[in-house]
Amino acid sequence: MAHLGSRRGRVLALPAGLALTASLGFLPSGAASAAELSDAPTATVATDGPKLSYVVNVDNAPWSAASVKKAIAAAGGEVVVSYDQIGVIVVHSQNPDFAKAIRQARGVVSAGATRTAPLTAQSDDSVGESAQALTPAEIKAAAAAASDEQDPLEPLQWDLPAIKADKAHQKTLGSKRVTVGIIDTGVDDTHPDLAPNFDAAASANCVTGKADTTPGSWRPKAGESDHGTHVAGTIGAAKNGIGVTGVAPGVKLAGIKVSTPDGFFYTEAVVCGFVWAAEHGVDVTNNSYYTDPWMFACKNDEDQKALIEAVSRATRYAERRGTVNVAAAGNSKFDLAADSILDTSSPNDTTPGNRVIDPKQCFDYPGMLPGVVTVSATGAKGLKASYSNYGYDVIDVAAPGGDRTEYQTPDAPAVNGRILSTTVNGGYNYKAGTSMASPHVAGVLALLKSTHPNASPAALKALLYAQADEHACTDPYDINGDGVVDGVCEEGADKKNGFYGAGIVDALAAVRK
Repeated sequence: MAHLGSRRGRVLALPAGLALTASLGFLPSGAASAAELSDAPTATVATDGPKLSYVVNVDNAPWSAASVKKAIAAAGGEVVVSYDQIGVIVVHSQNPDFAKAIRQARGVVSAGATRTAPLTAQSDDSVGESAQALTPAEIKAAAAAASDEQDPLEPLQWDLPAIKADKAHQKTLGSKRVTVGIIDTGVDDTHPDLAPNFDAAASANCVTGKADTTPGSWRPKAGESDHGTHVAGTIGAAKNGIGVTGVAPGVKLAGIKVSTPDGFFYTEAVVCGFVWAAEHGVDVTNNSYYTDPWMFACKNDEDQKALIEAVSRATRYAERRGTVNVAAAGNSKFDLAADSILDTSSPNDTTPGNRVIDPKQCFDYPGMLPGVVTVSATGAKGLKASYSNYGYDVIDVAAPGGDRTEYQTPDAPAVNGRILSTTVNGGYNYKAGTSMASPHVAGVLALLKSTHPNASPAALKALLYAQADEHACTDPYDINGDGVVDGVCEEGADKKNGFYGAGIVDALAAVRK
């Protein structure tokens, strides 16, 4: 989230001040065929409502896609794109009863509006996050401390030795045959620390739900968030004698832009992002956001369950095609294994309200979807970051995401408790959040894939969990030292726990044969 608590906050990074559905069979590509329409609305439909975007999920009958498309037109909908390979159709409609009508059509499993605000023309509204820039003194001190093997700003990157990435780099930087897709706000591939590793052929803009491969379409425009660019640097900034170093500085990076200019990550864009990654050789995706407008989408809501189903199909498809999907756990200090959670921020594209949700029925997605690697954040002292969500059997692994420097102060020569990485226009800045933790894990998975090129996603995840450094619960957890417990970590018999999952990821272990 760009700004937690803000109406626009989606991406899972904090400002420097820090304040499953049932598995359905996939439709084969091109499986749609002509069929007689059954149970489709035939009466004149209203077209005077706000123009909204919908996802329509169809069953796996060979005639369903074609039949449902006819029903969509009859219900006043316009097909934007149809992902027949997963049975998800993206639709625009101004019929206020479109979702209700299309759910009655034969072959439709679920359908729902992806937003509560109407579609608007894209603009260049700023969603820039608060970030802390490097000072001239820090740059000078880092350069003086850097060894011959380090990039100039690497001494400020306490996060690399925290996961033994510095030692891993003595063995390998990762393979150019491995690609990590950054599904995010866009990546500025003109940055000199990212350009050497950027793969334009695997990059796209998915904001509308349909991939746009216009050169540069994957970049953030002026005034848009640098979040994706920061994430990209953590994963794979080149080890090239300038700036910072990524966890896997030898792998390829792809920018898959899914965030609107206003910073919203809607379902149709996220579905497009995963399908694009699956079909363009992306080995690992990083997902440092939750899907708008619901912080938690609930299976007992007709609209929201359709959104969960659409993204679930897309993540499953990507994994079946060889992609490992990694996601941030969130920055609200929630126990995601609790019996209930108070969500005060949804829907965030119109007027949010208070609702109590059951996290076993309502998901922060894609992070809480089956098969996705869910990551909590740690600070410079290796403790759960003050803001990080947690939860036993929800968190898979932990990684550095940064924290307030006064809470977890790094060892010298590093001076800032946040994560240093690339920003737009060739710069560097600090951010903190589970958004910053997730790309550390994506980087380690890229190193694992480099070491084990024939390993399946399931095998790579198993290695990631087995190699993680076990981290016992922090008990009591009083991160700010005020005498009040700030979270309770649940231990499991399997040596996993609610704060750190299987443990803190290990980059050095990932590069050992």
